[in-house]
Amino acid sequence: MRTRIVLADDHPIVREGLRYIIDRNKGLEIVHEAVNGRETIRFAERKSADVYVLDIAMPELNGIEATRRLVKMNPQNKVIILSFKDDRRSVEQAFAAGAKGYVLKESGTQEVVNAIREVDQGRFYLSPAISNYIVDGFLEKASTSAAADRASLTSREKEVLQLIGEGHSDKQISLRLNLSPSTVHVHRKNIRCKLDMHKQADLIRYAIKEGFSPL
Repeated sequence: MRTRIVLADDHPIVREGLRYIIDRNKGLEIVHEAVNGRETIRFAERKSADVYVLDIAMPELNGIEATRRLVKMNPQNKVIILSFKDDRRSVEQAFAAGAKGYVLKESGTQEVVNAIREVDQGRFYLSPAISNYIVDGFLEKASTSAAADRASLTSREKEVLQLIGEGHSDKQISLRLNLSPSTVHVHRKNIRCKLDMHKQADLIRYAIKEGFSPL
């Protein structure tokens, strides 16, 4: 039985490298490639896969938010996050969102294959270079620690915040999300109130710092 994989990364050269390795491993099959989290979600709404391999920083909908939606859509969805970030906060955010694996891009493509096999068997996987982060029941605590400061934002507000962080205007956001400009304005206002940030520059900095924006 083959393990069906969805690969999402906005860099073609990364996808090509991963496909080259994955296609040469017996029992693994890439059934879809996506360039952002939103495209991944659209696929998951129509079809299913065994493992989703997502870049942490993608335009429109990043890997963390895409993971959260995939798991909410179906708790059985298994997600591996790919990232250049090796800091504890990023790892915590990934597992808090529901990811089962976290692989550093610098580790090499073969490690992604190892992660896929482990996660497909229902186990967790973390790149050895950052495995020291698993201390004092880290995985059990992650669900309540990393997401605390984001919890007040709705799913739609997080989408809008990411697009704000990418520098899009209200009109551009309304077109991308198929919302009216007035609705986008309301979301922006709510975000400012919840985060107590009233300047555009502050929202953009926050979005980038917290991983909403890949910039």
